[in-house]
Amino acid sequence: MANGSVLETITLEEAQQVIDAAAKKAAEIGQPMDIAVVDAGGNLKAHARMDGANIGSITISINKAYTAIAFQCETGDLQEATRPSGPIHGLSDAHGGRLVVFPGGIPLVRDGRIMGAIGVSTGTIEQDQEVALAGAGAY
Repeated sequence: MANGSVLETITLEEAQQVIDAAAKKAAEIGQPMDIAVVDAGGNLKAHARMDGANIGSITISINKAYTAIAFQCETGDLQEATRPSGPIHGLSDAHGGRLVVFPGGIPLVRDGRIMGAIGVSTGTIEQDQEVALAGAGAY
């Protein structure tokens, strides 16, 4: 066995609290969602697909969370720079198409350190962002 420590990251209990808060907001606005939480390494920690949420949005929610952790920013912050006239146009095709460059992915920060990320999908991008913010706020 190697000596050392594993990267500090969000716990399962914390991930579930984030999902619960996001699901509560989704219910309040009447839009079922796919909600994913990834750990500090971008690996899936927890996922919930609310009744009525799109099956196609499962992967999108996971990829939004992955993108937020990979680039240490909200996914919506990547929109302008990745437009056809933007300096990093084509970024969304990187990583085998896994990157998502529209709202709904937010890093989860504790004591100034990114510990994971939430990704939300199924609604409009405004709804996805609103629900993701509610989840992130619970962290």
